[in-house]
Amino acid sequence: MTENHAEPHTTPAPAGEPTIATVTFLRPAIPAPAGDDWSNLPDDTDPAITIPPMPTAPPAIGPDDRTVVLETARTILGKTPAAEPVVRPGKFAGTVDLDDFDDAPLIPAWMYSAEGWAAWCGVFYRARRRDFRRWVRRQPTQRGHVRQFGRGVRRSHEWVVGFEGVRVQSASHTAHVLTREARLAARHARFTPRILGSKKELAMKAAERATKAAEEAVLLHKKAKKDRNRARNLRAGVVYGPPLTAIGTGYVTGGGLGLAAGLLSTFAGGAFVGRTPYDEEADWTSDWRSLGDGDRMTAPMLDASFRAAKVIGSEETLGVVQMPMLDTRGAWTAVLDLPPGVPAKKAIRATDELAAAFGVEEAQVSIAKRGRAGRIELYVSRDLPFTDKAKPGPLLALESAADFWGRISIGPDVRGIHQSISVVERSGLIGGEPGAGKSASGNTILLAAALDPRVILWLADGKGGGDLEPFEHLCERYEGDADPEAFSAMLDELLAVMKARYALLKKLGKRKVTEDLADKYPELRQLLLWVDELMLYTTDEEYGKKITRKLRNLVSRGRAAGIITFCATQKPGSDVVDTSLRDLLSIRWALRCTTPEASDTILGKGAAASGYSAKTIQSEMRGAGLLWAEGTNPTMVRADYYTDEQVETLLERATAWRRAAGTLPSGPVALAEQLLKLGDEDAVILAHLLDAFHYDVPEMTADWLPGQVLLDHLKGQGLAVTAEKLGALVVRTDEEKAKRPWGEKGSRLAGYPLGRVEATITARFGLTA
Repeated sequence: MTENHAEPHTTPAPAGEPTIATVTFLRPAIPAPAGDDWSNLPDDTDPAITIPPMPTAPPAIGPDDRTVVLETARTILGKTPAAEPVVRPGKFAGTVDLDDFDDAPLIPAWMYSAEGWAAWCGVFYRARRRDFRRWVRRQPTQRGHVRQFGRGVRRSHEWVVGFEGVRVQSASHTAHVLTREARLAARHARFTPRILGSKKELAMKAAERATKAAEEAVLLHKKAKKDRNRARNLRAGVVYGPPLTAIGTGYVTGGGLGLAAGLLSTFAGGAFVGRTPYDEEADWTSDWRSLGDGDRMTAPMLDASFRAAKVIGSEETLGVVQMPMLDTRGAWTAVLDLPPGVPAKKAIRATDELAAAFGVEEAQVSIAKRGRAGRIELYVSRDLPFTDKAKPGPLLALESAADFWGRISIGPDVRGIHQSISVVERSGLIGGEPGAGKSASGNTILLAAALDPRVILWLADGKGGGDLEPFEHLCERYEGDADPEAFSAMLDELLAVMKARYALLKKLGKRKVTEDLADKYPELRQLLLWVDELMLYTTDEEYGKKITRKLRNLVSRGRAAGIITFCATQKPGSDVVDTSLRDLLSIRWALRCTTPEASDTILGKGAAASGYSAKTIQSEMRGAGLLWAEGTNPTMVRADYYTDEQVETLLERATAWRRAAGTLPSGPVALAEQLLKLGDEDAVILAHLLDAFHYDVPEMTADWLPGQVLLDHLKGQGLAVTAEKLGALVVRTDEEKAKRPWGEKGSRLAGYPLGRVEATITARFGLTA
């Protein structure tokens, strides 16, 4: 051990000045061995070393000494004896064995003196003081307990308040607006002179409707307030009940000390609730909020979205007529007034841009004009509409015959409101790409017509795929072979029926067919012509233009005669649906289309540019389409869906109801039966000849029979007909008179072909098979 002392001052220290000593303590060092040989280090095998006893009293210190050696400190810290070093044998002679410290080697050195104990206590005290200072410095920050308690109180209060206030505010705003409108309507009705007659009556009815709407809005506001208060009271009991109970119980049971304990527990609970600070930097929604991310619809959001969509200017704002609110389906709805000079159609055209601003799909946004040119109703669905399973159609619940003269149920719109249309004196066009649900959508109208026994059905299936085959037995005319020639003949027959109807109307002195007139005269019953896959008929090279011309004649003139025409096609192009025909079809239903041009072919030119395009319909929205039937704008609806089993069930009901009403078609009458009904002698002979062709040859219909076989059949029926008379009745060509082999022996005999017999019947009596 080595001690270095500072040089003493020659001048004595002033009186009263404390004595200052500088001590440098160096522990004895063991020299490192040369190289890596550590075998000569002292260990337990070395001889024991004798250590002199530790001094019991500190050395005397003179008052005038400026440099003092603190022998006590050296003894305590180093545990090194003050005597001469112990001589040890070997190369480490003169060193101290550090492992040999009296009888308690694990007791720290500071425990041997009061100064050591004081130093240790100072460390503990200073650590606690640093903790206290750190706690004090933390209190003004977000991590302070007071701040935590404040956040806890704020969060608890926000939970108690909830979101019911939004509905109350919206209901209050709506009630104020409707009340003001009711007041204006009542004033207008009061000051409208009675001499105006109908205007006075209309004003009174408008005032009554406005008053009723205002009363309903006020009741809705009261109900919303009641619901809000009930919910808030329940949550307030959950939040404020336990703290009040703890404080009150503590005061009653423990007095001031219990009160303090209750307050402290309340403070601790509040601080625990608010232990997490608000992270304002992570709140990126403060710059832009989106409905697609689950945010609430607010007036500032509407203004920002309409500005982003370029519907209103950067300095313009929207007028909120009905505050944004959630409906039962979880969708946001609001009624807005656009700035002066901005029409509703501008917002409708910007549906795509508004959907992007709201962060949703275009199909989720629905905008409709509401009452005036500058007022719109905005509806934003929470999810993509019409992707859930369709509910059963209302026709399944019918217990009696349907009424095709009334309104026909089509299906729900995006708001869930069921839409219906009237087809009286109307005609329609349904179009969409393959797989859009055209056949299922058409069933809503076809089934309604089939379930009314008074409706006459004429169906033409251009696909020939059997979609309309279940309706065949209910039809008076049915073309299911996708034959343009046969369909053209059907249209000729229908034009003749229309002509006969107009002749009867003229005789009765009526302009058009009404329900009462149709019930009185069965020949004037409603007639539905349904053409599926119009493209196959109108694009035929030989009959296409003729069919288009005949359909145009039927659509334009058949409405007043009670003839309703509906056409459906998978390719609604201008080459399929001529514009001259499309413009006459008043009901248009555009299902999913691949291009805006195809959508315009159905809805009309410019519909897509106005914001109504069936191209926006997603593939998941099967059966959904834009229906333009009544009103000024198309409406997105999904047709009621009926499974094949449900269609079969409904058609069984339709068959039973038509049979009971006597309007079930008897089906095609055999040609032989038609001949027998004429009562003519030659007609009877020809009828029995047909029977011979169909029945005398087992399991087949013969195309040719020998004359003797025919004469024998006629004789068996009691008809005495000679070969000469038969030859005069059925005139054959020279080729048909040629003999043919017959029987097992192959004898060649003269005979008659079936085709010649049928041609004779058609030529003489005008009947066909």
